Amino acid sequence: MNAFEYRAPRTLEEALAIVSEYGEDAKVIAGGTALVTMMRQHLVRPTCLVSLRDVAGLDRIESANGSVRIGALVTHRAAETSAVLTGRVPVLADTFRRVASVRIRNMATVGGALAHADPNQDPPVTLIALGATVETRGAGGRREIPIGEFFRDYYETALGPGEVVTGVTVPVLPARSGASFLKFLPRTADDYATVAVAAIVTLEADGERCREARIGLGSVGVTPIRATSSFAPPATRRRRRSIR
Repeated sequence: MNAFEYRAPRTLEEALAIVSEYGEDAKVIAGGTALVTMMRQHLVRPTCLVSLRDVAGLDRIESANGSVRIGALVTHRAAETSAVLTGRVPVLADTFRRVASVRIRNMATVGGALAHADPNQDPPVTLIALGATVETRGAGGRREIPIGEFFRDYYETALGPGEVVTGVTVPVLPARSGASFLKFLPRTADDYATVAVAAIVTLEADGERCREARIGLGSVGVTPIRATSSFAPPATRRRRRSIR
């Protein structure tokens, strides 16, 4: 691992200024589960690490206006045990619960995982099915990016130079909706999934016809993807009695 400077700003504005000062030589760090591993393998060689740990307000999970906002510094463990998530978007809490081990979930952050853009991660699969929006901040101000447009390629996102993830907003499921996340693991919980899928189905008021079906897929390409044909509302299709 190369020598580097470590900076721990206390405000987001200060963090953005440091990132702008160092440019491509700076890397933002939160939990560090992915970045530190990449540095040890000499895959990245930043001269400055900018920690967001002391930046206030990025570790909150809040519910308002029919959606849930998860701050970038929220750990996977905090997300899986959050009363807000388990009550409002239980499928997302369940997805976080299935990530690797408790040790990893205690360190990995929501914002860090999104910025890392590993296509084999679990939470983006469910976030895509839910229609989440990624919030970012940079020199140009604040942006909201639909998560389907956020992931561009293997380890590549829509983040611009000097831009950081500040949170993700998730719509609460409408009435008469059911959701589930499943993945196939080759060996242990620490392994990447061979394939992961999140599905959300919303019924019409009669409880018989499907109004909308949304599916997200992971570990099947260079980014997590949505099954676009499933997003068209199949209003005339009746559900099978065996599916609940």
